[in-house]
Amino acid sequence: MRVTPEFVAGLPKAELHVHHVGSASPRMVAELAARHPGVVPSDLEELRRFYEFRDFAHFIEVYLAVVDLVRTPEDIRYLTYEVAREMAEGQSLRYAELTCTPYTSVRPHDAQPGMAIEAYTEAIEDARVAAERDFGLVLRWVYDIPGEAGVPSADATLRFALDHAPDGLVGFGLGGPEIGVPRAQFQPHFDAARAAGLRSVPHAGETTGPGTVWDALRLLGAERIGHGTSAAQDPALLAHLAETGIPLEVCPSSNIATRAVADLAEHPITVFRDAGVTVTVASDDPPMFGTTLTREYEIAAELLDLDADGVADLARTAVRASFAEDGTKARLLAEIDAYVGDGTRPQDATAAHRP
Repeated sequence: MRVTPEFVAGLPKAELHVHHVGSASPRMVAELAARHPGVVPSDLEELRRFYEFRDFAHFIEVYLAVVDLVRTPEDIRYLTYEVAREMAEGQSLRYAELTCTPYTSVRPHDAQPGMAIEAYTEAIEDARVAAERDFGLVLRWVYDIPGEAGVPSADATLRFALDHAPDGLVGFGLGGPEIGVPRAQFQPHFDAARAAGLRSVPHAGETTGPGTVWDALRLLGAERIGHGTSAAQDPALLAHLAETGIPLEVCPSSNIATRAVADLAEHPITVFRDAGVTVTVASDDPPMFGTTLTREYEIAAELLDLDADGVADLARTAVRASFAEDGTKARLLAEIDAYVGDGTRPQDATAAHRP
């Protein structure tokens, strides 16, 4: 069956690598910028120019400016619920593991008082429950260490995860710049998180070489790798990933926007596929990169020369690589099968969750 934009848009999907604040669409950012005037423009055209990144360091600068707009529990709740709305409506997302960085909202900084972790947790959980009720979207959380903030941020994030865990928390991650941020310093934090039952999902190999991916595997016990772009440079690493079945969370548009990869023609996703590596496709910070998960599936279909059955297999791989409960996985896989079989989603898949 030929791949069409309509087929991809309607395909039930799971998103495994997408950031909480990075999912704020222009309308959300404009609303938050109007609430908290400052560096980030509230005009949509100016905001488009604001999102033109020179390199990865500039992306981090812009990203943190948007993070600074999320200052109150009301901001957190608004952002989370509206992100869920846009995931579910028009893209058929059924499950998402949303990477949150509570440290950047809780800690006082730049004359901002921060918020209590209890208020942060209550806000995201309230939005999570409402999103499943209203949109049929199952949300789960990955708590992310902002690597650039060092060990103090890791200490705090671990404390938030262990002592104030929201009901939807499933994973423990590490993001931010890789250059100058050695992974070994975070090994005790990942050891403790994994001992508590959280799954290890660090970013690695996006802007550094394959050594960072090896560190994520050996030191942090990674069960999935965020990006892993440079793994293509190391045949031994590719063989290890293929043998162990550890998936890569591949985000093509993100890699181009941050200059991690020069252009789509050079993207290593085909290298991963040909080496037998498990590949999931994700959107990372979709509005900032002018994309959606649906668009990333379309790009992957073109790069990998997939037909509709191949695209559906990508969706199945994401479900299987997720940390969803077994019942949720079975339901989503059945929904994908039904969609591919007759081109329609089961009627109760969304309607059952409507109020």
